[in-house]
Amino acid sequence: MIIKSLELKNFRNYESLGIAFDAGTNILYGDNAQGKTNVLESLYVSGTTKSHKGSKDREMIRFDAEEAHIRTVVEKNGVDNRIDIHLKKNSAKGIAVNGIPIRKAGELFGILNLVVFSPEDLNIIKDGPAGRRRFMDMELSQLDSIYLHNLTKYHKILQQRNKLLKDIHYRPDLEATLPIWDEQLVLYGTKIIQRRQEFLKELNDMVRDLHQNISGNRETLQLVYEPSATAEDFAARMEEARVKDLKMGMTSYGPHRDDISFLINETDIRKYGSQGQQRTSALSLKLAEIELVKQLIHDTPVLLLDDVLSELDSNRQNYLLNSIHDIQTIITCTGLDEFVKNRFHINKVFFVREGTIAEQ
Repeated sequence: MIIKSLELKNFRNYESLGIAFDAGTNILYGDNAQGKTNVLESLYVSGTTKSHKGSKDREMIRFDAEEAHIRTVVEKNGVDNRIDIHLKKNSAKGIAVNGIPIRKAGELFGILNLVVFSPEDLNIIKDGPAGRRRFMDMELSQLDSIYLHNLTKYHKILQQRNKLLKDIHYRPDLEATLPIWDEQLVLYGTKIIQRRQEFLKELNDMVRDLHQNISGNRETLQLVYEPSATAEDFAARMEEARVKDLKMGMTSYGPHRDDISFLINETDIRKYGSQGQQRTSALSLKLAEIELVKQLIHDTPVLLLDDVLSELDSNRQNYLLNSIHDIQTIITCTGLDEFVKNRFHINKVFFVREGTIAEQ
């Protein structure tokens, strides 16, 4: 799987852009705030319809425009597919594949698989649980269309239930409708919990081997899923927490409260790990994610490295770069020194400046 080309119109700071990528390693370099990350964001939107930075559609449209257009050509198994995304300030986005409109994001499933690695990912272990939940959701939503459906349903029901909990303060008679929402929340939430458990089990074997290699066999890394409620006791927990939920106006248990712990030699490095251990574990996690995607889709994903090399020391840089030689990679950075110094092979280089890109 490779991205062959990208065209942008009125996306972020790009009025108009056309760029053709190599199937190997592509470098986008230039000073900060010139538009490098915007290119990666547009590619991620093409594969998932969402920003990897959590931005809303209107925030990705150029400040003086009403809409933006992203066109990406992806080659998979020798066949080209054209993905068109139309972002609009005041209405829902339009999506088309090979000129045929599609209604749901799930219909993009399987056309373009991406793995993003950014400086924020290096902090996934020391930061709060929201980032760790987001990691599971971003990857599973690309790999499993049923999970994406269940997650979308769950969040809609959660939003409606939380609104109802607040409304009951003013309309006590509405409490009679609460069990209906509880039942739906448990239905979809249980499926999410079970799939996350499977995902982390699949990831664990790979992450353990990779981490042992990076750490010189000195450390063993284990990921442990920490659900706020298990699939078996979710319904009971909801029932127990009803009075509390009504008082607080929010839902206490469910996948939106889950976490992952990272254990090195049985020690929780979220609290007690050094920065080096946390960063090595984050690197192991991303490399394991790539390997898992390869196995599940029987193809290689496209890797987007967003200014992450400057955050790694030379040993971790070398390990990362030597691990990704067989997949298409699009890298943003401020300079080329590290690549030249390490004699790492580069297929295409692009210089980015003030919303323009020149191939070098």
